[in-house]
Amino acid sequence: MSKPLFFFVLFLSVLLVLPISSSSSIITSLSKGSSLCTSQDTVISSPNGDYTAGFHAVGENAYIFAIWISNTFGDDKNYTIVWMANRDEPVNGRHSKLSLLKSGNLVLTDAGQRTVWSTETKSNAAVELELLENGNLVLTASHDKTINIWQSFDTPTDTLVPGQALTKNSKLVSLRSSTNYSSGFYKLHFSDDNVLQLVYEGLEMSSVYWPSPWKTNRDNGRSTYNNSKIAVLDLLGNFKSTDNFEANTSDFGEGIKRRLTLDIDGNIRVYSLNKQRTNWEVSWQAFSQPCRIHGICGLNSLCIYSQNSGRKCTCLQNHKMKNLTDWSYGCEPDFKLSCDSNMVDFHQLRQVEYVGYDVKKISNYTLEQCKEDCSNNCICKGFQFKYNEKNGTYSCFPKTLLFNGYRSPSWKDTIYIKVPKAGRNSDEERPTDDMLQCQRHEVLLERTYERKEQHGWLKTYIGFIAALGVFEFIFLASYLITTLKCSNATSDQVYIPVVNRFKRFTYAELKRATSNFRDEIGQGSGGVVYKGKLSDNRIAAIKCLKLEANQGEAEFLAECSEEDKDARPTMSQVVDILQELRENI
Repeated sequence: MSKPLFFFVLFLSVLLVLPISSSSSIITSLSKGSSLCTSQDTVISSPNGDYTAGFHAVGENAYIFAIWISNTFGDDKNYTIVWMANRDEPVNGRHSKLSLLKSGNLVLTDAGQRTVWSTETKSNAAVELELLENGNLVLTASHDKTINIWQSFDTPTDTLVPGQALTKNSKLVSLRSSTNYSSGFYKLHFSDDNVLQLVYEGLEMSSVYWPSPWKTNRDNGRSTYNNSKIAVLDLLGNFKSTDNFEANTSDFGEGIKRRLTLDIDGNIRVYSLNKQRTNWEVSWQAFSQPCRIHGICGLNSLCIYSQNSGRKCTCLQNHKMKNLTDWSYGCEPDFKLSCDSNMVDFHQLRQVEYVGYDVKKISNYTLEQCKEDCSNNCICKGFQFKYNEKNGTYSCFPKTLLFNGYRSPSWKDTIYIKVPKAGRNSDEERPTDDMLQCQRHEVLLERTYERKEQHGWLKTYIGFIAALGVFEFIFLASYLITTLKCSNATSDQVYIPVVNRFKRFTYAELKRATSNFRDEIGQGSGGVVYKGKLSDNRIAAIKCLKLEANQGEAEFLAECSEEDKDARPTMSQVVDILQELRENI
């Protein structure tokens, strides 16, 4: 091997172990046995280019497999995600992949080769994963594209695109926050009595808040007789369900890209992309008063909304936030209530209502009677004192929890909050204004992998490096061997080493192999050749040199050291000669 070739091989081997960067690529389908990896920027695009499916970063080294609307604002990085496979369990950014197995199952595995998500499908026929023009990701039979083995439309996350149906087997679940894609507290689904409803399912409690739980289904304009349970946003902007609910967007008509999303604040909205494709604009929403949505501010808090400042949450007087980064945890009192009626008093909050969690309704009650009733009940946290315009009397609603509180200028009634008598400062107490203290760093997700699985890829990598090292050593050894020159032997050398490193034998071994030089098979000017049998039963030709004149040694050395390389015997040639000699003996 020449020096340039040797250094080329060395350079190539070093190049092979360097990280390989891949450029972004777009495919239209994924076939059986193929995969998409988090380390490769490969995406699946719909034929019209409106939708894209691929891995999307949701944190530091955390990825989800998602579908998003392509180039919403002319920026590839500004994604509007409409579907997620693994929203509650992001995978590692390295060695995670989405694979369409030969069994027909589409699986998402993390760095530990653990299945995080799958379609749980089987198919002996050829199948492909495709993204349709309407944004539906489907596993379809290759021989018949009308057969969908699985489709993303059946498992929506927080968004419906036009033509996608919400059914009795599916639901929308809001995001946890604008930066946390995991499942939140708000859900849109059909109830057991066939009504499409919004539900808050929080950390400690749950409640229905749309349609109004204080009205009958008939008063809400809903029907319970159709059990097909289907709700669809069509291409024109009409949102309709089988319980007789129907709403049109403000920009009703064709040619507008829309989406229906259950937002993090619990409101469902239809968004329309403006003609300049620069912004999503709200074209319909279920709630115009966001403080009416349950769970917005948590326990012992108050939701206040104004057009100028928007919605904000505050803690009640003598209460503090449980979690300074999340209002859903609500507030907690900095005092301890006594069951002794003489040790409690009440704070008055006008134009404030706390929805639900009533112990009972007591009609035709005075304010003092309400106070006495709540004071003598340890589980009572306060009471709503409400005026009845029909008969001119008041009703009392003692409450076990102060939840879903909001202030509204149109609300005429008053809430009385139970507090220790020493903590009462005035007849009218205003809630304290608390601000969120947002975290300035990302929260790292805990991920552990079994040792065997974790280092499987590392063992493969080390094995590859080791094999590459052996390969380099062979080339290096070959280079060194072929560049060495045979040196002249000195007169007192009894055994002559050759470059191919034949084994050296002692005189006693040679004598034993030839049975004391018994069978002569030839002779030359340098000495006599005898037939020998080595310890491993191989037949050998052994030449006895005439050392007195050094002629035999020189003759044998000349045979092994021809200047013509083509005439020099190699190891294989010597073996062939011995084999031929064995056959002739």
